[in-house]
Amino acid sequence: MLTDQSAAVVRATLPAVGAAIEDITGLFYEKLFAAHPELLRDLFNRGNQAAGTQRQALAGSIAAFAGHLVNHPDDRPDVMLARIAHKHASLGVRADQYPVVHEHLFAAIAEVLGDAVTPEVAAAWDEVYWLMANALIAIEKRLYAEQGAVDGDVWREWEVVSRAEETPDVASFLLRPADGAPGPAFKAGQYVSVQVELPDGARQIRQYSLTGAPGATVRSIAVKRVVGDAPSPDGEVSNHLHAHVHEGDRLRVSAPYGDLTLTAVEAPLLLASAGIGCTPILAMLEDLAATRHTGPVTVVHADRSPATHALRTEHAALTAKLPDATAHFWYEEGAPTDHHAGLADLTTVPVPSGTHAYLCGPLPFMRTLREQLLAKGVSPSNIHYEVFGPDLWLAAAA
Repeated sequence: MLTDQSAAVVRATLPAVGAAIEDITGLFYEKLFAAHPELLRDLFNRGNQAAGTQRQALAGSIAAFAGHLVNHPDDRPDVMLARIAHKHASLGVRADQYPVVHEHLFAAIAEVLGDAVTPEVAAAWDEVYWLMANALIAIEKRLYAEQGAVDGDVWREWEVVSRAEETPDVASFLLRPADGAPGPAFKAGQYVSVQVELPDGARQIRQYSLTGAPGATVRSIAVKRVVGDAPSPDGEVSNHLHAHVHEGDRLRVSAPYGDLTLTAVEAPLLLASAGIGCTPILAMLEDLAATRHTGPVTVVHADRSPATHALRTEHAALTAKLPDATAHFWYEEGAPTDHHAGLADLTTVPVPSGTHAYLCGPLPFMRTLREQLLAKGVSPSNIHYEVFGPDLWLAAAA
């Protein structure tokens, strides 16, 4: 890990770098896109850039990684690295792009911190960067090899077999490989990237969870329309899919990636979601039903109303297929008498000892449930989560 000399320098300068890290990452992206506009056009999410969430996520990951190096010198934050690597792999990020990032990130550091960046400080933070970058490169290389992807080429053409309107704002798309060959293997809970060409020529990419069980010959994704009062990069891919993609059309789809997968099926499970976060949970439930899972499963979901609960019938039916499963659905509006009214609350929900929890939904929802699970004695290491978009959990904790 870090050399003793670099660890001392990073420990001493981490407060100053941490205080300026969002200014650094903001300037970094300005410099990167000025030199390589094709990265913003065809790789980075323009909505996240416009909202500043990608800058916050990058700042959080750098600060968290550096802090871990100095506070836990004998190991590395593999959970965080794996989550980032899976997202990178779904985008086809290549090893030769890391030196480009290094060039513009360190130019931003020098400009923001000025004379504070002595040769010793620069060398120490250079070591931090390459420890993180090389770890990600190694993980991504393994992920590509598992899918038979060469140099990050994770893309294939898929045909839309059918489309269904699940709610006024959610459409599901059933897909199959256009070349007739089998689709790549995946694990329940994983996602794929979808790349579309927009009217301005940009080829933007977004991730969508696979909603079916592994082994299916066709794959399904559910896409929520982003509703806004004015045109915005936020939701431009989802809205394009809603407006323009129908049966018989083709989409450019990546190999499946994602680290929110069931790894503790022998333990009691809690599968919690809110809104469109139900999609990876549905895949998990279908997989558990297909494998005749008999252990205890607690299913939790929160939504605005039954009408906005995408795939609600499937959610309930899959839970009912499991012999020791219970469903707890919360609705802010129009809750049926056999469900809960208001926001999700685990206070009165039994949580067996040794439970492994899998969470997917908006960050406030997941934070609330995590706090309640910890209060019920669930180990922090047994609480797993998926964030749609930049991982701001790290940014909040940094």
